Amino acid sequence: MDQGYGNRGGRTNRGPFPLFPYSGNSPNPMRPTDFPLRILVFSDMVGAIIGRAGGTIRRISQESRARVDVHRKENAGSVEKVITIYGDPENCSLACKKILEVMQQEAENTSRGDIPLKLLAHNNLIGRLIGKSGNTIKGIMEKTDTKITVSSSIHDVNSFNMERIVTIVGKLENTSKAEQMISSKLRQSYENDLSSMAPQTFMFPGVHPMAMMSTMGGPGCPPAPRGTQTIPPYGMYNSPCMPVNYPPGSMSSQQQDPSKEQVFLYIPNTAVGAIIGTGGSSIRDMICSSGASIKVAQPNKDEPLEGQTERKVTIIGTPESQWKAQFMVFKKISYEGFAGPQDARLRVEIFVPSSQVGRIIGKGGQTVREMQRITQAAIKLPEESQNTQAEETPICIIGDFYSSQAAQRHIRALVTRSQTGTHAPGCHGLLPMPPRPPCPGQVN
Repeated sequence: MDQGYGNRGGRTNRGPFPLFPYSGNSPNPMRPTDFPLRILVFSDMVGAIIGRAGGTIRRISQESRARVDVHRKENAGSVEKVITIYGDPENCSLACKKILEVMQQEAENTSRGDIPLKLLAHNNLIGRLIGKSGNTIKGIMEKTDTKITVSSSIHDVNSFNMERIVTIVGKLENTSKAEQMISSKLRQSYENDLSSMAPQTFMFPGVHPMAMMSTMGGPGCPPAPRGTQTIPPYGMYNSPCMPVNYPPGSMSSQQQDPSKEQVFLYIPNTAVGAIIGTGGSSIRDMICSSGASIKVAQPNKDEPLEGQTERKVTIIGTPESQWKAQFMVFKKISYEGFAGPQDARLRVEIFVPSSQVGRIIGKGGQTVREMQRITQAAIKLPEESQNTQAEETPICIIGDFYSSQAAQRHIRALVTRSQTGTHAPGCHGLLPMPPRPPCPGQVN
């Protein structure tokens, strides 16, 4: 577990997304505490930052009224570790300054040179921090008498780490001032992105806009040409690299944690190697980045290999984890050309309570037909002759990533409304795909 101390800043977990619900009705759902400040520190300074029995970091948290998480067990053996700070903007900046003071004192004690401050920022936001012709970042340097550099973009499509490093060099007070200006610009850009994503939440109920931003800047953005880079999971909100394993089954296996959803995603048999990667590297990255459990089934021993065209992938996680994990699988298959030149259209299977199938179908099939029209996905339910006494019924969905996600989210929302006793409007609760907003990440 990571080391976490101090005021919780209104948050009750260290998960990748805030706990508050967001329906898309508000243009800006973000609270000040929902945009953390993330910094990189040298691994050999983590001990001094934490202090004896956690005394130093506890003092920093108390004095700044911010929550500080030191990810000291992640990326074992790395020369730098991530620290995430939660709280109001001024509290985060104060905690950052105090951490920098500890590092500089440690550097003096060990006869090391000046210690730079390294901030982490998602690639979506970097363009607006730099500004047209570099004017924004140049202005910050001039006002704070600091030198600021931004790390290069990552061009490896297999890499799921999309945070860039913003390095600030200068006197402590000036560095702290520069951090505040940079964080303010990043936060403002992020709020703008959230607002532009608000219409999309109607199409994908139950998924926070932050998850949508994690895929190509959001569902409103056109697909990237094959061979160019898309934006993997939102790096600022990293999930712990700890996959959760559940016993086989459908929704019944998730009763201990109702926030988890189980999805069966069927991929071309020829794509299995690309999904798993050399020594399992690709699937491990997907698990780490999405926070979901991802398992590729073994070939069916009772069927000849040449006759097996698909392989089942089981994904278990929250709606946000599902969004990110499924996106990476869809895009990986598209990149590798297993689905042709267009975006991959894959078969997805979810299980719903058998008692709710009638609501999903609707009178005379009206609801499911309208759902297919709106989501542009094919939705198949078992024939009546196939009905059994099983508690759950599989629903098959075929489409590209966004069509598939829209269908999954609407089906689950329909079931949830029915189970919680709220009014289930059926097909009238399905909204058409909104017009595409500007893609987050454009330079203002």
